[in-house]
Amino acid sequence: MTTHPVLIDGQWKASAGKKTFQAVNPATTEPLPGDYPVSPWSEVEEAINAAARAAEIVRGWSGSRFAEFLEEYVKRVEQRAPELIAMANLETGLPVVPRLQDVEMPRTTNQLRQGAKAARDGSWVEATIDTASNIRSMFGPIGPVAVFGPNNFPFAFNGIVGGDFVAAVAAGNPVIAKGHSSHPSTTRLFAEIAHQAAEATGMPAGFVQLIYRTEHSDGVKLVSHHSLGAIGYTGARSAGVVLKEAADKVGKPIYLELSSINPVYFLPGALSERVTACAEQFSTSCLMAVGQFCTNPGLIFTIAGPNTEAFISQVTEKFAAAPVGTLLSEGVQKNLHSGIQTLVRAGAKLLTGGSLGGGKGFCCQNTLLRVTGEQFVRSPDLLQTEAFGNSSLIVVAANEAELLAASRCLEGNLTGSVYSANDGSDDALYQQITTILRQKVGRLLNDKMPTGVAVVPSMNHGGPFPATGHPGFTAVGIPSSIKRFAMLQCYDNVRPQRLPPSLQNKNPTGSLWRRIDGTWSQADVPTPAT
Repeated sequence: MTTHPVLIDGQWKASAGKKTFQAVNPATTEPLPGDYPVSPWSEVEEAINAAARAAEIVRGWSGSRFAEFLEEYVKRVEQRAPELIAMANLETGLPVVPRLQDVEMPRTTNQLRQGAKAARDGSWVEATIDTASNIRSMFGPIGPVAVFGPNNFPFAFNGIVGGDFVAAVAAGNPVIAKGHSSHPSTTRLFAEIAHQAAEATGMPAGFVQLIYRTEHSDGVKLVSHHSLGAIGYTGARSAGVVLKEAADKVGKPIYLELSSINPVYFLPGALSERVTACAEQFSTSCLMAVGQFCTNPGLIFTIAGPNTEAFISQVTEKFAAAPVGTLLSEGVQKNLHSGIQTLVRAGAKLLTGGSLGGGKGFCCQNTLLRVTGEQFVRSPDLLQTEAFGNSSLIVVAANEAELLAASRCLEGNLTGSVYSANDGSDDALYQQITTILRQKVGRLLNDKMPTGVAVVPSMNHGGPFPATGHPGFTAVGIPSSIKRFAMLQCYDNVRPQRLPPSLQNKNPTGSLWRRIDGTWSQADVPTPAT
């Protein structure tokens, strides 16, 4: 059987690795043709060294050079979209329509175009000129970036085309993409296109590289290598924490998206006004894509009462009646079932589902569980176990005080949603909840489920640990996401002709000026300390 090559230093070459793996079609549970290598450390280090050489070559290039690459890349991706969609469908079981063709592919190409625009206009560098002291600063590339892609977004978060990749390139950095074992052929096709685009736009060898899998110990060595600038990782919490520990030991910035159960509150007034609509919106959101979104609503908070019981009854019926979808892999199936069992052992009552099977291929029954607010406060760690997939836990508090006590036990999450009455009857409780919730989530929503992540500059796809490794950054939303892969660079008394173009005097006379959104504006000059 053919073992596919790796892309290192501008060439597709046979891997030196002796171990291989195969992708599996999750709908049939059958292996797909073609072996993929597990790269040994010598190969990983070769990629790092090539990326370091490429970083030296492109350092000082204008943003337009990186924009040209991204624009050429997106053009070629769109030309091969049918092939990419068909392969991703085989490897992930995600439906062609609407998910891959109508949602994820347009999102991916949109990200590439947004990255190209940001690279070309350069506003993300936030150039600051202080003519009084002749000190200037701007954000610039941090150096080679390693990007670890996840299993659940074969396009939009893929290590060699997704948001982290785009942000790193827009900042002017070479990328070493580490593919995910769930969709290696999809990733290989993207790498072929990226390599062609790199050659067509004169990017140096080593600017875009791909390895499929490494030993865990070599992944640790990769993220802690002295030549690496930064790391982007989306995936399991357990592996992410290990990589973070290794990177932190040597001071390498690593940006992680790990786990999130995304609490949703249905306050009494909201359920009184529109219980059926609330049940419908929640059920649809939770079961969409078999619950395999990082923003999936895995935890529901309510207060005991007749409308709450009506809500739970309707949701239980919807979960039981809905078809059971195919999960991404056997690993996802095992982890989902294990998470459900942990919740049950912690005291959660099964309302429906809970067992393996019920659908096609790797699958688990649509699962709904229930606990009291008192139980949640007693065992918050176990009852916040992430059951990634078509499952959710409903917490029924006895009263407002118990609801607030449970809220204080929350870990960090990407999102938090609050449904409240339109007539204002929930406003006082809303204020108390969000005072707690605001520090625990990156994105706060009103009367809306969390599963939509708009790719716009104002989006924050981040949050406190364990949702991410740092609450101050976002993985979605350009230009903010670019700054993860940038460093603040200061120039003190540097001769004008040696300054980057963004820091040269092209602004009106003044003391302190900052370039934002493509224009120069005067900033407040702080009073010197005495």
